[in-house]
Amino acid sequence: MFRIVALYKFVSLPDAAELQARFETFLRERNIRGTLLLAEEGINGTLAGTPEAIDGFVQFLTGTNSFEGRFQGAEIKLSEAEAMPFLRLKVRLKPEIVTLRAPEANPALKAGTYVEPEDWNELIAQPGLKLVDTRNDYEVGLGTFEGALDPATKNFTEFKQYVAEHLDPARDRQVAMFCTGGIRCEKASSYLLSRGFEQVFHLKGGILKYLEKVPESDSKWQGECFVFDERVGVKHGLEVGDATLCRACRHPLTASDRAHPDYQEGTQCPHCSGPEFAATRAAAAERQHQMVLAEARGIAHLGDAAVSAARARHKAKKQRRAADRARNAGP
Repeated sequence: MFRIVALYKFVSLPDAAELQARFETFLRERNIRGTLLLAEEGINGTLAGTPEAIDGFVQFLTGTNSFEGRFQGAEIKLSEAEAMPFLRLKVRLKPEIVTLRAPEANPALKAGTYVEPEDWNELIAQPGLKLVDTRNDYEVGLGTFEGALDPATKNFTEFKQYVAEHLDPARDRQVAMFCTGGIRCEKASSYLLSRGFEQVFHLKGGILKYLEKVPESDSKWQGECFVFDERVGVKHGLEVGDATLCRACRHPLTASDRAHPDYQEGTQCPHCSGPEFAATRAAAAERQHQMVLAEARGIAHLGDAAVSAARARHKAKKQRRAADRARNAGP
């Protein structure tokens, strides 16, 4: 059994480069894997290891004598997995811990009103309130809150364009936002405040904390919450959901996606059956063929689940963007 920790905090880190080596040494010594991002605006990451290793890391991060107390109060969520969901450890320096490219958005100085999961249902039931999902389109497709607006973004930087075109501080007096773990909607709330919106709310701890704290019988959540590892999606109580990943384009798949005529296991799904994904399908077909051969021989293959996911994620993101550009270009 492995323990997974998702964490973030917006806090001034002018010494982020120095902290990188300190964190990497600690994590490698305990065989903890995953990704940890450091920037001048804070820390963000998802890591996995043995329960003892992860508990030790949380203490290392938030202890009273650690890092001058700068990470105390960090948003931390713990969950469990039967298999290690990450292939390797990456500790990276970035310009931002969540990329919006809007310097005016600084949650360490100003952010919207935090709303506890237990109070979320009451808030979003208020008449006239705009409820906005700040995640990307493929995440929203797997699940969202009742009545939430979908900005249909491919990446978080596009959220600025959505705000410019669809939200108005003079008209939209109350805006509530949510995301997976709280980090994107917290930064989005700071951005909206910088654009003149007055009453801005965001779900503290994100969807994951809501699914952990709010009983399913009282829930306003529909579907599963996409997570960026081999669990794919989680349900209430943070139980692993039924969604799978397309091994070609990495799009999350529901049961109806897998029943679609265009679905071919390991090769393509309804989201990558078009001609612009020909190269992706060819690579996936070859990988699937090698996996079948390896299984017949009783050996492991590098294309198998966890390894394949870690290696393919970055490449698939580039392929999705290229496909989007091709579609927008037209004939």
